[in-house]
Amino acid sequence: MSMVDEPLYPIAVLIDELKNDDIQLRLNSIRRLSTIARALGEERTRKELIPFLSENNDDDDEVLLAMAEELGVFIPYVGGVEHAHVLLPPLETLCTVEETCVRDKAVESLCRIGSQMREGDLVDWFIPLVKRLAAGEWFTARVSACGLFHIAYPSAPDMSKTELRSIYSQLCQDDMPMVRRSAASNLGKFAATVEPAHLKIDIMSIFEDLTQDDQDSVRLLAVEGCAALGKLLEPQDCVAHILPVIVNFSQDKSWRVRYMVANQLYELCEAVGPEPTRTDLVPAYVRLLRDNEAEVRIAAAGKVTKFCRILNPELAIQHILPCVKELSSDSSQHVRSALASVIMGMAPVLGKDATIEQLLPIFLSLLKDEFPDVRLNIISKLDQVNQVIGIDLLSQSLLPAIVELAEDRHWRVRLAIIEYIPLLASQLGVGFFDDKLGALCMQWLQDKVYSIRDAAANNLKRLAEEFGPEWAMQHIIPQVLEMINNPHYLYRMTILRAVSLLAPVMGSEITCSKLLPVVINASKDRVPNIKFNVAKVLQSLIPIVDQSVVEKTIRPCLVELSEDPDVDVRFFANQALQAIDNVMMSS
Repeated sequence: MSMVDEPLYPIAVLIDELKNDDIQLRLNSIRRLSTIARALGEERTRKELIPFLSENNDDDDEVLLAMAEELGVFIPYVGGVEHAHVLLPPLETLCTVEETCVRDKAVESLCRIGSQMREGDLVDWFIPLVKRLAAGEWFTARVSACGLFHIAYPSAPDMSKTELRSIYSQLCQDDMPMVRRSAASNLGKFAATVEPAHLKIDIMSIFEDLTQDDQDSVRLLAVEGCAALGKLLEPQDCVAHILPVIVNFSQDKSWRVRYMVANQLYELCEAVGPEPTRTDLVPAYVRLLRDNEAEVRIAAAGKVTKFCRILNPELAIQHILPCVKELSSDSSQHVRSALASVIMGMAPVLGKDATIEQLLPIFLSLLKDEFPDVRLNIISKLDQVNQVIGIDLLSQSLLPAIVELAEDRHWRVRLAIIEYIPLLASQLGVGFFDDKLGALCMQWLQDKVYSIRDAAANNLKRLAEEFGPEWAMQHIIPQVLEMINNPHYLYRMTILRAVSLLAPVMGSEITCSKLLPVVINASKDRVPNIKFNVAKVLQSLIPIVDQSVVEKTIRPCLVELSEDPDVDVRFFANQALQAIDNVMMSS
C-alpha cells in the first residue's frame, strides 16, 4: 500500500500506547487505527493488528466504544470485502461487554460489515457468529445477537433459516427481560427479511408471545412491532392478527404501553384500512384521549389532527370533537399545550361551518389559557384557520385576543405575536392593519425586553416590504424618527437598528433625505454605545446611497468619530472608513 503523508508512528509505539495507563493516549491510538493499518499494509493488518485488537481487553468503555466505531469502517484496510470476516472476532468480543453503548456500536458495525460481505462468507463466518452470540451464557451476548438476525437471515440456506427462526423464537422467551426487550425491538427488522409464508406462522406466534409478556417494557416494544408488522402483512391478516392486539394494548394496565399505542395508532390505521379504523380503532382512540394518565392524553392529543384526516368529517365531529372540548380544559397544561399545537389543523378537515360552530370557541379558550405555551401554539398556526373561515370572521373573533396577547406579561408570547404580524398583515390587508395593529408595532419598539425591541425593528422592515415604501413613508418612518429623541439610550439604539433595516427597503432617495440626517445627528450623542452604532449603521448605508453622499456626508462624520475618546467608537468608525476605501478601490 502507498505510504500516506500524515506522520506514521512505528507500530510498536502505537501498540505501547494502546497499553498505556493514560486513557487519553489509548483513545488517541484507537482513533489512529486507520493510519496504523495503512502503514502496516493489508496483510500485516490482518495478521498482526486485528488479532492484537481481539486480545486487547481494555476495561475502559470509552476506548472500547471508539474501537467498535473504527472497526465498522475497516474493510478497505484489511484487503477489501473478501477479507471482511477477519473483523468479526474483535467485534464479537465487544458485543458481550457490559456497557450498552459499546454493544450497540459493535452491533451497528457488524451490520455495516455484514451488509457488504459476500454471501458465501456470511454463511461461513457471520451466521455462526450470530448463533454463538445467541447461545452466549451471559445475557449481553444474547441481547446483541437480536440485532444481527436481519443481516444473517436473507443469505442463509433453508436449513439455517429454519434454525435462525427457532433461535429468535427462543430469544423472545429468554429468562432475562433485557433479551426479550431486544428481541421485541428488532422484530420488525427481522420480519422484513422473512418469507411471507413463515411470516404468518412463525413470526406471528413470536409476536403473540411478546404481546403477552409480563414485563411492560417488553410489551411497549411489541407495540412498535405492531406498526412494522402491519406494513408487512396483507390488510386482512393485519385485521385478524394485529388489530385485536392493539385494541387490548389500548386498555393495558401499564400507562407506558397505552402511551406507545397513542403514539403509534395513526400508523396502524394506515395498515388496517378505513373500515376497521372506524369500527375498532376510533373507540380505542377515544379511550386514550380520555385516559386517566396525563402522559397518555398528551400523546393522544398530539395526534388528533392526523387521526381526523383519516376519518370523514361526520365521524370526527361525532366522536373526536367532544374529546377535544374536554381536553381544551384539561387539568394538565401539557395536555392543553399538545392539543393547541395541532388543533388548528382540524379546521381544514372539518370544514367552514363546523370550524365556526365548534372549533372557534375552543381556539378562543386556548388563546386565553393562563399557560404561555398554550397561547403560543395557537398563535403560530392561525393561518390554517384563516384559509377555512376567511379573514372577516377571524378578525372579529380572534383579533381582540391577539391584541391582548401583544401586551402579554410573558415576553416570549409577545415575541411570537410580533413574528406573526407580517403574516397577519398580508392576510388582513393594509386598511385593516392600520386601524388595529399599527399602533402596536410602534409600541413594541419601546418594550423593556431587548429581544422584543429587536424583533419589532425586524417587523417594521418586513411590513415595509409587504406594503411598499410609500405606505412605510406615511405610516412608519415619521413615528420611528420621532423616537430618536427618547431620553433612554437603549431605545435610541433600537431606532438606529430600525433605520439600518429600513434603508435597503426604502431606497436611496428616502434614505438620503429622511434617514441619513437622523443618523448623522445621532453621532453627536453623549453615549459611546450610540456613537459606535452610528458608525455601524453608516457602514451599512454605504452601498445604498450615492458615492457623492458618501464623500460629502458619511465620510466626514466617520472621520470625526474616528477621533472619539472612546476606543470602541474609534474602532467601528475606522472599520467603516476602511469599507468606504474598499468600495472606492473596487469602483
